[in-house]
Amino acid sequence: MSHPAPYPVRLADEIARQIGRLTDHLAQLPPHEAVQVIAHVLDPEDGLLDSVTGLVSVSSTFAKTQAERGVLPAEVWLALGRATNDLDAIGADLDEHRVTLRRVGAQPAATAAKPPAPAPLVIRRHR
Repeated sequence: MSHPAPYPVRLADEIARQIGRLTDHLAQLPPHEAVQVIAHVLDPEDGLLDSVTGLVSVSSTFAKTQAERGVLPAEVWLALGRATNDLDAIGADLDEHRVTLRRVGAQPAATAAKPPAPAPLVIRRHR
């Protein structure tokens, strides 16, 4: 007889499923609603990205303690630390667009349906 997964593991599975559902919905939403969802996901205080960054940060702290005890390889801790730093940097990069996302998401759907003049896309390369 198999043992049921502990509550935190089931919770992580459920959150992953919910994120998958949100992703599916986002792909099908009208632009106005999609922008509102994206703005919520990227909210620097209550958003999904900030929550995931916090979760990875706590995981890194846990992994550091376990690496110091010899339970986990140090590479696990270092990888989680890098992931935390990368997610934090991504959040900072996206934060500059938060006001625009909120403004566009707050517009009535009819106004948001009129696309602005097209702008050339810029590719930024990190060095």
